Amino acid sequence: MKHPNKKACEMTRKELASYIDYSVLKPEFTEEEIVELTKDGAALGCATICINPGYMDLCEPYIKGTGTRLCPVVDFPFGTSSTQSRVKQIEAVAPYDSVGEIDIVANFGHARGGQYGKIREDLKACVDAAHKHGREIKVIFETDALNEEQIRTLCDICAEVGADFVKTSTGFLTGFDLEGASPEVIAIMMDQTGERCKVKGSGCIRTRDHFLKLIDMGIDRMGVGYKSVPVVLGIGDAKPDENSAY
Repeated sequence: MKHPNKKACEMTRKELASYIDYSVLKPEFTEEEIVELTKDGAALGCATICINPGYMDLCEPYIKGTGTRLCPVVDFPFGTSSTQSRVKQIEAVAPYDSVGEIDIVANFGHARGGQYGKIREDLKACVDAAHKHGREIKVIFETDALNEEQIRTLCDICAEVGADFVKTSTGFLTGFDLEGASPEVIAIMMDQTGERCKVKGSGCIRTRDHFLKLIDMGIDRMGVGYKSVPVVLGIGDAKPDENSAY
């Protein structure tokens, strides 16, 4: 894990924004809202805008000419589609020039059931599909549904199949106590992956202190919801959205 060359509190807003995948994933968003949020994330200089795959054509024009890319999120938020379906979803979005990375949800029900062979076979096919088009892929674990041993095992599987990032959460889990990208979970993932995969935290990153702490720990990327982005970047009088998993 590569630590930044200066403290997060000393970074410019643009440098901080480069850590952010701006989440525009809520299913209730209208196309007008999606466009406005995409434009906002690009104007701030966020690394990517995370969108559902059906909005690629809608969003692509608004990131052209910026340093921001699109990050379509595949088989979201459950990760329970067939491998064939998941690969087809990847192959549908990967050819877009605007795509920086692709996020996909691991089948965390299989992880809870110890069916790691199925996970390994599925993720290998998904990673290969993304890499065939030169796209990096992030694998979402849904860590709040898993114990430490399961998280560590998923980290090893992702490294073995060549995934580029491991990621904590979807932000859409229900029925569990939600901690999301807690420093404790991020530390476990960093420890287990070492230099083999990059680490993305998402879920419950709603305060500037939390955001800066994860940067200082050496995190590579963070998924942040649209209401929390101005909070973590220290813009105006923005306040965290305590009612959102993001």
